[in-house]
Amino acid sequence: MALTLRPDLAIIGSGSGNSLITPFWDDKQVVLADKGIGATGAFGGTCLNVGCIPTKMYVRPSALSRVPQEAAQVGVTIGAAVADWPAIRDRIFARIDAVSEGGREYRENLDNVTLLSEMVTLTGPKTFRTQPGGSDTEVQADQLVIAAGSRPILPDIPGMDLPQIHTSETIMRLEDLPGRVLIVGGGYIACEFAGIFSGLGSDVVQINRSQGLMTRLDDDISDAYSAEAEKNWSVRYQRTLAAVEPLEQSSSGQGEGAEGVRAHLVTSDGRAEELEVDIILVAIGRKPNSDLVGAAEAGLDLHSDGRIAVDEYQRVLSGGQPVEGLYALGDICSEAMLKHVANHEARVVAHNLENPNNLRPVRHYAIPSAIFSYPEIAQVGLTEAQADEAIGAENVTTKTQKYGDTAYGWAMEDSYGIFKVIADKRSGEILGAHAMGYQSSNLIQPIIHAMSFGQDAYTVARGQYWIHPALMEVTENALLGLDVPVPENAPL
Repeated sequence: MALTLRPDLAIIGSGSGNSLITPFWDDKQVVLADKGIGATGAFGGTCLNVGCIPTKMYVRPSALSRVPQEAAQVGVTIGAAVADWPAIRDRIFARIDAVSEGGREYRENLDNVTLLSEMVTLTGPKTFRTQPGGSDTEVQADQLVIAAGSRPILPDIPGMDLPQIHTSETIMRLEDLPGRVLIVGGGYIACEFAGIFSGLGSDVVQINRSQGLMTRLDDDISDAYSAEAEKNWSVRYQRTLAAVEPLEQSSSGQGEGAEGVRAHLVTSDGRAEELEVDIILVAIGRKPNSDLVGAAEAGLDLHSDGRIAVDEYQRVLSGGQPVEGLYALGDICSEAMLKHVANHEARVVAHNLENPNNLRPVRHYAIPSAIFSYPEIAQVGLTEAQADEAIGAENVTTKTQKYGDTAYGWAMEDSYGIFKVIADKRSGEILGAHAMGYQSSNLIQPIIHAMSFGQDAYTVARGQYWIHPALMEVTENALLGLDVPVPENAPL
């Protein structure tokens, strides 16, 4: 017999949605539904289990593996690095899995929270039920938040069911470091894993259907990054994966077991190529899980890419109108698909759930992102092309500062790091910044601060001390190089 629950609040998704259960709900009933991630049904969402956190925990040892090469540039000889993949993996997931399981146990032990570790399907705007074969539970909530995230996209080609095919959700738990890796894709996930595996010692081939990598970034950064990537692993452009077939025996004799695969590639002009590798990572994008929860069937509005449509308060739209008490947050509705954006949206939704008569809007301005590849990349705001289109090229000023033209850049013997700032030359308003190189995700933070609080480029550059000769002078010098007006009574 079906069980019916009527909570004050229901949440689908245990990532950023999990943070909505604040002390406000201690004397109210909450249902949290999440099938979990992977074969173990890990609790806590993508970022914790298969995304931001474990990947960056791989980035660190990969970066350390490159130290001998970097040390040689400044006259220091260090022995060759040897990566112990099982030790790296076990260190990472001993921590990750404990946090995930601890989060699950904490929610299960709360008297006011019912945890449904199952797939659920919407039956209406604020109702859902567990899928067949489960607990046969129906939930009718006063308020509902859909925070069910996203998942990797796999192409519809032969061989995608082979065990050597991986996505970002499976590749980090390999038994051994693969000898030969094919990475399909040219976006941030593909580029991060290319940096990780090449640093740890794998022979990496990365293919992309377009010319260049990270092509959605500012053109100067995309071009510079592509050039550096080509120096560190094999990159083949204008190629797509057409099919994969198993090999009886891997010729490398190393990596993930003895068996490998043959990848069939097709170039943009129709030529066929073959490549034998141990594993393939498919990283061609992610899609929102709106279809898995039945959002369209429940009458919710969707964007063309499958994202649930929301208003400025994160209320879900149906027929173009917001549904009272129904919210969405994170990858299932956010174009950015970034954890820090999901966390901000969760704070807004938490406030609006608790204060329905005093709704607060979400702030989607100056959203930064970073790609922790080799080299590291960071960006915020408009690209130069976007700025030209928005305000006219004649009103745009830019400055690209080389790391190597600063004192700390000399110390590093840096030959590729760049930092580019874009501003409105009429007002000094900062429109965007784009960086590639060591610690670029930290160097860009003053620009994010300035854009968020409306500070003009000249005031940011001259209104504070910059530690000399810290690497942050790269940011300072980029700002100083802009052709912007000097405000009245500006700091010296």
